[in-house]
Amino acid sequence: MKAVVDFIYRIVTGKRRVRMLLMPLFAVCFLCLILLVIFLATRVDAFFGLSRPLGHPWNIAVSLPLLAAGAFLWLWSVLHFAKARGTPVPVSPPVKLVDTGPYAYVRNPMLSGIFLVLFGVAFLMGSSSLLFVFTPAFMACSILEFKLIEEPELERRLGEKYLDYKRRTPILIPKIFR
Repeated sequence: MKAVVDFIYRIVTGKRRVRMLLMPLFAVCFLCLILLVIFLATRVDAFFGLSRPLGHPWNIAVSLPLLAAGAFLWLWSVLHFAKARGTPVPVSPPVKLVDTGPYAYVRNPMLSGIFLVLFGVAFLMGSSSLLFVFTPAFMACSILEFKLIEEPELERRLGEKYLDYKRRTPILIPKIFR
């Protein structure tokens, strides 16, 4: 993992031109990964003949708030990165610690938003495997990647400021009482 962290660190602290070239590639790969998760879940549902978690119109009633909350959280997070002159793509992050807006409550609100969207899509499409298998597996893999690759790079690049932020801010689910 150290080699991957070092590689990302070299890109993030390297030439802007390289970051700008890699940014769309990373973004497209992540989008394709999410679409692949959704596609595979629909194939698993069809293969095993899994029933829908909720019937119509309940699937829409549950999915719309999840989709709206997830999209809002993701966009709010991206706007705070943009204010700090960064992007949501790991190879072109803000140069300073962002701890305002949704980042005041969780360390990775973008992922929280994406997870909410995936749960919303699962209910909307009526996919039991997306709801109970693929989204939780995607969450586990994303959190693992964040803990093993992104956070060590952030600690290295931002130092004590990030370590303090990490100590006081939960990773995905905000503390109700501070």
